[in-house]
Amino acid sequence: MMLIPRRNDFDLLDEMFGDPFFSRNESKMMKTDIKENEHNYVIDVDLPGYEKENIKIDVENGYLTIHATMNSENEEKEKGKGKFLRRERYFGECSRSFYVGEEVKPEDIKASFKNGTLSLELPKEEEKKELPEKKYIPIED
Repeated sequence: MMLIPRRNDFDLLDEMFGDPFFSRNESKMMKTDIKENEHNYVIDVDLPGYEKENIKIDVENGYLTIHATMNSENEEKEKGKGKFLRRERYFGECSRSFYVGEEVKPEDIKASFKNGTLSLELPKEEEKKELPEKKYIPIED
């Protein structure tokens, strides 16, 4: 019987979930935080490596959609400088949508992009102070 010493830095679950089968979409996902304060909502989206010019934001049918593109120009320049042994950085397009309601218009949203983080401020919908009066439908004989 042979004993194999356990490596302290080895974890079977880390090894398994590090497999591309489990992480293939993770690199494309826009990591997002959504905060609420008294007057608005703030959405912070991580987009490291993206340029401001390659990020498009639109509102249509109550959905806010963020679309980002990272071109692979640098990949073309690197071709003659060796081959990749491991490739984790993502090139291409990704998008994410959030339902914000029919009342939100593009001019109501403030957007900024700094240090790879896109920040969006959306106004909160004002709560209705008065509920409409209930109207009953009469039942005929």
